[in-house]
Formats: sequence, structure tokens, C-alpha cells
Amino acid sequence: MAGSASRPLHFVICPWLAFGHLLPCLELAHRLASRGHRVSFVSTPRNISRLPPLPPAVAPLVDFVPLPLAHVPGLPDGAEATSDVGDDKAELLRLASDGLAAPFSEFLRAAKKPDWLIVDIVNNWAAAAAAEHKVPCVALLQCAARMFTQLAGPMSHNDDWMKTYTVESPASGVSIAERCAITLKACKLAALRSCLEWEPDAVPLVKTHPQSGTPVVTLGLLPPPPSADTRGKDDDDTTLRWLDAQPAKSVVYIALGSEVPLREEQVHEMALGLDLSGTRFLWALRRPRDAAPDADADDVLPPGFEERTRGRGLVVFGWVPQVSILAHGAVAAFLTHCGWSSTIEGLQFGRPLVMLPIATGDQWPNARLMEERGVGLRVPRDGNDGSFHREGLAATVRAVTADQGGTFAANASKLQLVVADRECHERCIDGFIQQLTSYMD
Repeated sequence: MAGSASRPLHFVICPWLAFGHLLPCLELAHRLASRGHRVSFVSTPRNISRLPPLPPAVAPLVDFVPLPLAHVPGLPDGAEATSDVGDDKAELLRLASDGLAAPFSEFLRAAKKPDWLIVDIVNNWAAAAAAEHKVPCVALLQCAARMFTQLAGPMSHNDDWMKTYTVESPASGVSIAERCAITLKACKLAALRSCLEWEPDAVPLVKTHPQSGTPVVTLGLLPPPPSADTRGKDDDDTTLRWLDAQPAKSVVYIALGSEVPLREEQVHEMALGLDLSGTRFLWALRRPRDAAPDADADDVLPPGFEERTRGRGLVVFGWVPQVSILAHGAVAAFLTHCGWSSTIEGLQFGRPLVMLPIATGDQWPNARLMEERGVGLRVPRDGNDGSFHREGLAATVRAVTADQGGTFAANASKLQLVVADRECHERCIDGFIQQLTSYMD
């Protein structure tokens, strides 16, 4: 039988140029290769070079396919991911990604016809190339089922978070919503990064996409490999050594994602809120979007902040081993922007959430969903301009961090059982592959 799962399949995975998308796709490649399937993982050269290595047992089955990113005026040199650009240049990166259509089509032309293309839903150009070369295509939706139900309905500008999706993009002329619609129309199936156990109320509502009629299946949460005691290459990491010296469940870990850095005035407000909270903290700080390119922590933090918080706080510029930090026993809570990957990572270790969505997109609905689940609190915002203030941030940090053994911790532990249930997510992958093979029969 042509579609039998006993035959190794060849998958091509084409993620969007953001590490919140690249890393889960790498985990998906790992899961597929562990079942004996071959995977071609397509991205740009610099992005591929920044990915963590795969386990030796599956690495031979995963080929990395580097495609050159087209030069777009205004896009910084070497910028190949959303973490390399500010929010104001994200549309230029989407325009540059459209230029991957030709080399990707050439790759499909030269390669023996793959069995399936798994394409990030915003990569409409990849779905078009798949149609051209008659490669069946799956749209990958890296969002909650709850958010998908909202995106799948009539597009609205009423919610600020929807504006990212519905407003026409001046550089490329194609909004994110239009990209998603084009991709879904070209795909036989859509795969959602969720599961029934995680969203029992929303998953049953998304059997098909209402506009395109595309069937929807769940892929599981694709959590990173568990790392309750991950040392190895991180043995000498400053953050982990600092956490080793802190009391159990005493530290709030702060990381607001790689895509939209705070402005300098927001960094000051957050710093003063952390100072006011009196809580131990580890802050993975990105350079503010309006700071000088060579600015360091001393340049962007309020005067005297580091001296006042020395001994109970650590600020780190640049990359940190986030999964290892979240797994550390000294961490009591996670102050997060509520990107889907960060939300999943935090709850994989049962960390209550202090929620501070920064960008439009899925961060706001994710924060609302997690607050409904009772795993933490959102930082209060000004009703007029959406700003947050030090007093509200300090009070929220104190309330969530001090809740060890309370409601937030208990609810986070309940969701941890879902995220950490490897058998559940393996079943989702198996179900996904079975769905694909049924389409091949």
C-alpha cells in the first residue's frame, strides 16, 4: 500500500524565520526522524548555523537545506531571523522571505519528489512552490487552538492584537492574514501545535478551517527535550552558577522573547519594578530597540540599579540557556511575553507566569488564556496607552512569586502534567503521520 506508515517517508519542513518557529520545527524533525522518516529542513544559512545539534541517533536522517536570503534595502546585513531586526523591520524580513520562492522551487525541482511538505502557515510562497511541483502540503499553525478559532472567523480590527494579521503590509502588499489564507487553500491538511489534553474546550471546535474547509489535526505541543539537570555545554554558564547559589523557588526569571525588545523607558520601568518588588530575579535582557548598537547593561539600566539589587538580582545581555534556567530548582516564576513557545516551556516545568505581552499577535490571547487557566497574573496596563508601571509590575511579581503551594502553583502543576506527558505528544505525532498516510492511499 503506497501510503503505508511502514514505508519511510520524506518530509520537507519549511519554518518561518523566527526561532519561536524554527526550534519547534526542529523538534518536529527530531520526532519524525526518530520514527525512521527522512527530513529536509529548509531555512537560511545563518539560521541553520544557530540551531542546536540533533541527537546523534536521528541526525543522519535530517538534512539541512540552506537557501540564500535575498537582499532587501533597509534590512540590516546578516539579518535572517526576527531576532535580528526590530519590529519596524519585520515586514522587510517577510519581503525578503518571499525571495526564497525561486531557490526553494529549484530545490524541489532537483530533489526526488518528497512525500510531504510541512510549511509554516505564513510561508505562502512555499505552499505555492509545492503546488507547482505537485508535492502535497501541510500547513503548520504554531498557535493555540483558541487563537485559531478567532483567526478562522471573520477578520476584525476591533482587537489590537488582530491588527498584525489584518492590516495590509506596505512592503510586500500582503497581510499576514492573506498569507495564511493562501497557504491554507493550497494545503490538504493543517497541523495545530496543541492537543485535546491542553485545550479540551477549543480543540474540538477546529476540525476544519471554516473558509477553506481544510481539515485540522493536532500535532502535540512539541515541548523541548526535558532538561531537569542539563549541564554539559552549559557547565560554566554564569546564569546557572548564579542560580545554584540561590534558595529553592526564590527567583523570578524574566525573558520577553527575541522578536520585540522593550524601549529604553520600558526597560527602566521594569528595572524599577523589580527593585521595588524586593524579589530575587534573573533577567535575560535584550538591547532596547532605541538604544545605541554598542550599548551595554550599564548604558540602558537606571543609574544605581545594579548596585541596589546586587546579591539578589542578575542581568544578562544576550543568549541564555532558557530551558535549563526554567528547569532549575531556584526558579519560582517566569515573567514572560507569552509567546507560544515560551508559554509551553515555562509550564513544562510547572512555573507560574507573570504575563507581560509586548507585541501584537498571539501574545495577548495567550496571556488571556493562561490567566483563565489560573496559572498566573497579567501585569496591569494603562487603559489609555497600554503602558505598564513599576508599582503594578512589582505587585504582580510579588503575588505570583510568593504563591508557592498556592493556586497559581497548583494550576501550573496541572498543566505541567500535560506538557511533560511525552506519551501524549508522541501519540499526536503518530496520529499526524497516520493522517498523512491515509491521504496517500
